[in-house]
Amino acid sequence: LYSYIDKGIFLTITNKELPVKGRRKKKNKKVRRQARANAGTSIEKRPEDIDTREEFGHWEMDTVKGKKNGHKCALMLSERAMRTELVLPMAACTMECVVEKLDQLERRWGNKFSRIFKTITVDNGSEFMDYEGMMTSKETGEQRTQVFYCHPYRSNERGTNENQNRMFRRFFPKGTDLDAVPDEDISAVQDWMNNYPRKLLGGK
Repeated sequence: LYSYIDKGIFLTITNKELPVKGRRKKKNKKVRRQARANAGTSIEKRPEDIDTREEFGHWEMDTVKGKKNGHKCALMLSERAMRTELVLPMAACTMECVVEKLDQLERRWGNKFSRIFKTITVDNGSEFMDYEGMMTSKETGEQRTQVFYCHPYRSNERGTNENQNRMFRRFFPKGTDLDAVPDEDISAVQDWMNNYPRKLLGGK
């Protein structure tokens, strides 16, 4: 289909309608240094069997922001095996809001939380710097999950998360004022993502 569009076979469809515009030529990038040290455990120490994606419960987490100087954002949690997606609206992109959202999930699932969220892999964004807050249960004071940090500027280490973010962006492109978007609309996109047929799941 992409080839047909490029060849002009579909007269009324252009590349502007494509969710993926095509592969860009790679440019030589400058090596950038990490602005701050990891707050916690490096992805290098994450158990290798997580890479097989055979066990449910290992998640990748990121935030999707709205327009510049806006406040509201979406916390994106992507499960690596089944591609289950949680899209949680947040009033601000801060450490406090991230921890509060995880606290809400723990209150929802109780003692099942640690079985559902065995590990969470994040980048080095400032909103993920409260390592202890994310890992520690407010209910028991014990560890509720294990958090791992990617290498700086290596978004491919959260590849599932990045792909899911792009799906979310189909509805809310960069520059969208998320402050004006009702939470119900964000939840509707989450449902659409979780009901999207996927080749890797046999079309389910």
